[in-house]
Amino acid sequence: MTATVSTLAPRARRQMHAPPPPDPITQYALDVLAGRVITGTYVRKAAERHVADLANGAARGLYFDVEAAMKAVRFFSLLRHYKGELGAVRTPDGGQGAFVKLEAWQIFIVGSAFGWKRIADGLRRFRHVYVEVAKKNGKTLMLAGVMLLLAFFDDEPGAEVYSIATKEDQAKLSWNDGAQFVAKNAAIGRRVRKVGKRLVNEASASFWMPLGRDSDIGDQGINAHGGGVDELHVLDSGDPIDNLETASSSRSQPMIWFITTAGVKRESVWATMRADAIAVVEGRATDDTMLALVYTLDEGDDPFDEAVWPKSNPNLGVSVRLDTLRDQAATAKRSPGKLAPFLRFRMNVPTGVATRAIDIDEWDAGSDEPEVPDGSVVFAGLDLASVQDLSALLLIHRAADGRHHVLCRFWCPEDGIERRSRIDGVPYADWVRDGFLTATPGNVTDYAFIRAEVARLPYEVHELGFDKWNATQLTTELTPDGATCVSIPQTHAGLGPAWRELEKLILEHRIVHGGHPILRGMAGNVEVETDAAGNQKPSKARSSERIDGMVALTMAEARLMANGDAAPVEAWVVVR
Repeated sequence: MTATVSTLAPRARRQMHAPPPPDPITQYALDVLAGRVITGTYVRKAAERHVADLANGAARGLYFDVEAAMKAVRFFSLLRHYKGELGAVRTPDGGQGAFVKLEAWQIFIVGSAFGWKRIADGLRRFRHVYVEVAKKNGKTLMLAGVMLLLAFFDDEPGAEVYSIATKEDQAKLSWNDGAQFVAKNAAIGRRVRKVGKRLVNEASASFWMPLGRDSDIGDQGINAHGGGVDELHVLDSGDPIDNLETASSSRSQPMIWFITTAGVKRESVWATMRADAIAVVEGRATDDTMLALVYTLDEGDDPFDEAVWPKSNPNLGVSVRLDTLRDQAATAKRSPGKLAPFLRFRMNVPTGVATRAIDIDEWDAGSDEPEVPDGSVVFAGLDLASVQDLSALLLIHRAADGRHHVLCRFWCPEDGIERRSRIDGVPYADWVRDGFLTATPGNVTDYAFIRAEVARLPYEVHELGFDKWNATQLTTELTPDGATCVSIPQTHAGLGPAWRELEKLILEHRIVHGGHPILRGMAGNVEVETDAAGNQKPSKARSSERIDGMVALTMAEARLMANGDAAPVEAWVVVR
């Protein structure tokens, strides 16, 4: 038997070594993506974003500073617990209270928030951090540590940090944790002291204080470096956040954290911010300044199946006791009145809020490039803006194999595009540049421009469905151009059957839309209204963001269905 002999010189062999393991932040993301950590879809999307940005972020001017990330994580090891069993622990140094140990999911959040930076100036990338998780998972403690870090250990002279809530008592919850952290660590106590309702470092003129609408001082004249909102769902007005945002505009790298459990109110600060956070992690909205982690069940999960509980409770077995959760689940199962609180507080499932109608992954399965030859017969749906919003034209051409290939056109007034991009948080200017959106002259919707574009389409528009509320004049003018225009009531009867068919086509992957970014965003925004008979239709009123293109697509499908077998055999749904 011949022995295998290395051809490498001894020195070369000594220099060979395994690559270093990933940092703990990246390791968590990889564990999530590999299924070693049980999470829901939104957390997987956040992990995908982190890994993708490590590979491609430099092109957008971003880099990950591992040392800065771990410095923030290590700060927590200076803090001591002061409640419950951990608060009673005696440590070898004679102190009382076990030192805080962040779990992997918390390390990912804290490390990501402080580690991602901008290449141009080395300042932090993230200015907003949204964390939604079930109760008793240690979110308030994490927020308190972050606020303490921002106020006194972030190298920011004259740092002002505020805990924000409607009532000062609510704002004081995380602040009280911070005050206890200071009291239990002599080294921190030498640097920071409690003065009335403030924690203060006189040497750097920095402080952290709770601030509610009922506080002795108002929120005018503040100059915030950091802020934290604990239980965002309780906040009854967006004014405190708006004021905090304005107050931080002169700081070089301010950071505002929003920590919450799911809420119940549709029209609320929480619901709006949650929708925005989800749009960012799903890639339907672009915001490199927001970090978002939403720990919740996926649609279709059984809330009584213990296997899915870690999705909402990343601290299960740590601060969340399994036996307590089992007891509460059993109570909720036999008592209908306890079900909603169990879902909301222990599973972080919003109650009283409609679920999204379209799974974005199912929609993305139709991202192949659509093919609609010139001269093809199509069915159209037109949704016109009133004055300054987007207008949408969707075309459907059904292929012989049953697939629908989708074409779309979007228009908006040219003036004010940059301003609307900032307000809506969507890249209108980029879409215009890339050809996904057409800017019409002026500052209001130019119907004549849209009419001319529709008339130039290289397809035979068999029928065009429209909402008569705002399109009667334009469709009247289109009729002499050869289009048969049909008014479609925006009711369950008018839209319901077509919407039901679209849902079926999406799930069967028979929609081909090319991944058009505007329509993709709108598909992810759709929420539905259900009537007493169980019929559903897309609802602009219920949907938190724009869905105009999906309403137009539904109207196009309605006209295709109305023609039945008489419709040309090649009707597709196509988006360009």
